[in-house]
Amino acid sequence: MSQPKSNRAPVGSVQCENTTLNLLKANDFVAKAIRDRLAPHDILVLNICSSPGSGKTTLLQETGRRLKDTLKMGVLVGDPETERDAIRIREAGIDCLQIVTGGMCHIEAQMVLQGLDHFNYEGLDVLFIENVGNLVCPAAFDLGEDYRVTLISSTEGDDKPKKYPRMFLTSELMLVSKADLLPYVPFSVEAVTQDAKDINPDLEVIAISSLNGAGMNEWCKWLEQKVAEKKKAGIEA
Repeated sequence: MSQPKSNRAPVGSVQCENTTLNLLKANDFVAKAIRDRLAPHDILVLNICSSPGSGKTTLLQETGRRLKDTLKMGVLVGDPETERDAIRIREAGIDCLQIVTGGMCHIEAQMVLQGLDHFNYEGLDVLFIENVGNLVCPAAFDLGEDYRVTLISSTEGDDKPKKYPRMFLTSELMLVSKADLLPYVPFSVEAVTQDAKDINPDLEVIAISSLNGAGMNEWCKWLEQKVAEKKKAGIEA
């Protein structure tokens, strides 16, 4: 007697699920290799995630301008095509290597490990990994980071945390970007913060504007504190 159709798994679904699990296990193995490689250098590694156009590159440019005399920073920036973001970051005085994903919607750990072979990270205090603009796939891939920072811009709506919960669950800091536009758009910082903290009660939240400087001092202090903690942990290890 045939099994009821409602109880059948879709053809190929088990194989697809196993393939995905194997891919993520392999990625985790490489992520550990990244941590092992960078551990002797006490470099703070941040994975910067968001939707496209939320202001990741502009944030890194402004961070570079503000902290270039305080912290030595480097960036690995991912995009499906072009080196435009890398050029912008270099113009802000930060060493940067573009990772062209060739159409992939996220960076994988192997791309970062290969990027490190062509990037001088000696003496860095902070290594930013600017992920591909996407709130779905990047949430599943560990890149060997110490912290995941997710931007949500005032122009994209305040309903994103509940729509894309895994990204906010796996982040330590949420930056509400383009805060200078808050008076002009239907976006509630209180609502987006509540939704995000419903998912991840430990999530820190800072509203920022890379254009008018709102919240940038708080962001820079957070960054400097995490760098100091990383170096202290390295000394005590």
